[in-house]
Amino acid sequence: METLSPYLELPKDELIYDDGEPLETNRHRIAMNVLIDSIYQAFLPRQDFFAGGNMCVYYSAKQRMNRDFRGPDFFVTLNVDGTLDRKAWIVWQENGRYPDIIVELMSDYTANVDKTDKKTLYEQIFKTREYYIYDPYDATSLQGWRLNGQQTYSEILVDQRGWLFSETLQLYLGTWEGKVLNESAFWLRFYDLQGNLVLLPKEEAEIEHQRANSERQRAETERQQAEMERQRADTERRRAEAEKQRADLLAEKLKELGVDPNEI
Repeated sequence: METLSPYLELPKDELIYDDGEPLETNRHRIAMNVLIDSIYQAFLPRQDFFAGGNMCVYYSAKQRMNRDFRGPDFFVTLNVDGTLDRKAWIVWQENGRYPDIIVELMSDYTANVDKTDKKTLYEQIFKTREYYIYDPYDATSLQGWRLNGQQTYSEILVDQRGWLFSETLQLYLGTWEGKVLNESAFWLRFYDLQGNLVLLPKEEAEIEHQRANSERQRAETERQQAEMERQRADTERRRAEAEKQRADLLAEKLKELGVDPNEI
C-alpha cells in the first residue's frame, strides 16, 4: 500500500519497514494472508522464491526515505533465496530483482491509484511480469496484466470459469466462495493446472483429520465385520459339532438295536 513517509527525519542509512498504513479492513488482511499461505503451500518444498505482503519494496537507494517505496499487498519474486530473513524487499540488495508478480487488494479508497499510478510504476519501473488487482468486496473485480514483447502491459483475458492464468507462477487466480477465519466472502485463491484449489495449511490439516477419521472408521468397520465373521464361523462350528454329536448318538442307539447305521 502506498504512503508518504512521516519519518524523513531518520538518518539516511535507515529504512522504514512499516509503510504506516494498515490494510483497509479485516477482510483485506485475511485476503492477503490467504494468498501468502497458499503460494507457499503450492510451491512446497521449494525454497527458491520469496513471497510477502504489505511489505515495503525499496527501489531507489538515492531517495529511499521519501516516496520511492511501495508496499504491495502481495508479491512473489522467483529464483531467489527464500530462506533469508527480510524486513523489506530492497532491490539494490537483491541483485536488482523486482517482484515477478504483484497483487493489490483494492478498496474504494485505493482503486484509482491501483489502476493508474501503481500500474504504471509496476509496468515501467518494476517491469513486474504480471500485475493483478482485486477487491475482496467485489467478486467481479479481478483484473490482470502481463508484460508483452514491447515490455508494456496487455490485459490477461479470463477463461470460462472467470479465472486468470499466471504464466509466471503456472497457477490460476480465481475467486472461491467460502469461509476463512469465520468470515464468508469471495476470496482470491490459487488453482493448480488441473483446476484444483490450492488448499491452505489449515484446510490441508482439516482434510487430513477427516481422512484419518475415515480411516479409523473404516478400520473399525472392518474389525466389526471380522468379528461378525468370526462369530458366524464359531456358530457354524458349534452347529456342526452338535450335528456330529447327534449323529454319533443316533448311531450308538441303532447299534444297540442291532441295526448297522451304514445300511440305513
